[in-house]
Amino acid sequence: MIIQTGNRTDIPAFYAEWFANRLKEGFVLVRNPFNDRSVTRYVLDPSVVDLMVFCTKNPEPMLRYMDLLKPFRQYWFVTITPYGKDIEPNVPDKTAVMRTFRRFASIVGPDNICWRYDPIFIDETWTAERHIACFRAMCETLAGSTRTAVISFIDLYEKVKRNFPEVRTVPFRIQLELTQAFVEIGREYGMTIRPCGESKELEKAGADCSGCMTQSVFEEAIGQNLILPPNPNNRRECACYITGDIGAYNTCGHFCRYCYANADRNVVIRSMKNHDPSSPLLTGHIQPGDKISQAKQVSWIDPQMRLEDLF
Repeated sequence: MIIQTGNRTDIPAFYAEWFANRLKEGFVLVRNPFNDRSVTRYVLDPSVVDLMVFCTKNPEPMLRYMDLLKPFRQYWFVTITPYGKDIEPNVPDKTAVMRTFRRFASIVGPDNICWRYDPIFIDETWTAERHIACFRAMCETLAGSTRTAVISFIDLYEKVKRNFPEVRTVPFRIQLELTQAFVEIGREYGMTIRPCGESKELEKAGADCSGCMTQSVFEEAIGQNLILPPNPNNRRECACYITGDIGAYNTCGHFCRYCYANADRNVVIRSMKNHDPSSPLLTGHIQPGDKISQAKQVSWIDPQMRLEDLF
């Protein structure tokens, strides 16, 4: 199976010690975000975990624990935008994050790490021209460390509207303009541009609209075919395969204004104070009345050889 760590929070940035403890003990408990008495237990063993997928804005705290991850196949999505502290209050200096990105690429390889430049929004400060200039400068720094740059345009979820009320959707005309510019720049630096959850019309600009967390992406990363069960969790626009998330909502301390995973700053602060690195749960502890169920875990790797392995 595939274990996801980052669609609900940023585990590498804020909970690296906890995650290392989970790897040492060989299991993790995850509270259902829609039924807080329901808890799922996942075994963390490479015999049943075919791939661990990380999404983070700051992977640096995980560097000291990479030996624990050696037995596992990995894929890293690292979000690096040019925004400042007014938009991303607790994200580290972007130059440092890009330096760390390159270190991770030297460990896991450029096929197993992806740069996310998202979400993109447009206002008087962040014009299309400024985005293009920033994207080029960052491509120059990250060239050779990844083969993929994922982009997306801001979605106005209810949580985003509350935390960032002045933001507006990006008109499709500008989306097309930016995507075309990014595709041309990416081509110069050996990067494929993959929009995330956007219109297939962006293919007109030369982008790869097949998705960013897809079966083919993961198969390329691990060098083996996968037989995946149906994935019912996607939005219609999204081709990504998302399952087995061990994170928790309202636990990310970056406090980005565009965040869709945090509902309320005070709730996040309380949740983070309730974190215990020794607990099998990301936040809090098992309580009387909790029902713990073992996840059905099997390897999804196809035992048949890939065609290219025969030649």
